[in-house]
Amino acid sequence: MQRHLVSTDTKWEPLVGYARAVRVGPHVHVSGTTATDAEGRLVGVGDAYGQARQALANIAAALEAAGAGLRHVVRTRIYVLDIAAHWQAVGRAHGEVFGAIRPATSMVQVARLIDPRMLVEIEADAFVPDEAEGGVK
Repeated sequence: MQRHLVSTDTKWEPLVGYARAVRVGPHVHVSGTTATDAEGRLVGVGDAYGQARQALANIAAALEAAGAGLRHVVRTRIYVLDIAAHWQAVGRAHGEVFGAIRPATSMVQVARLIDPRMLVEIEADAFVPDEAEGGVK
């Protein structure tokens, strides 16, 4: 099967050796995604909800570049800096995007993210069924 890499051309991808998303066949894996804009600036400093919304928008863009959509997401993983303080805001953002889709998910607290101003990071896995199986591309 062909391996399709999606890059956002950030300085980190070649330095660390990863892609924003990787698609192999019907499987799409989106790397941990934060609330950065196209210029690499952090969006929503101090705002967990705003950061989660931006991270989810970045995930949607990566999925689209891989030939998938939010409707194909089957699993998310949410990493939160302070789960007690931010789980509701982050959960609300996730629910607004995935409420009807309802992927499996986990939300865990982490000690720190790569930038101390970052409050949340989100990963996503998607499955794009073959059109012959009744799926939608």
